Amino acid sequence: MAKVFQFFKESGAELKKVDWPTKEDVFSSIKVVILSTLIVAVILGLLDLGFTQLFRLIVK
Repeated sequence: MAKVFQFFKESGAELKKVDWPTKEDVFSSIKVVILSTLIVAVILGLLDLGFTQLFRLIVK
């Protein structure tokens, strides 16, 4: 049981050493992730549409 308490004590000490990001950094990163996700989604959607039309022309 002492090892469990030792683990949590050491974990808390390590978490105090972490250089946490600011709110601005977090929101900036979120914006980048959302924007890049939307761009990739649009590109994949357009590729899917293009390949669908291409395959329809081939099958006819």
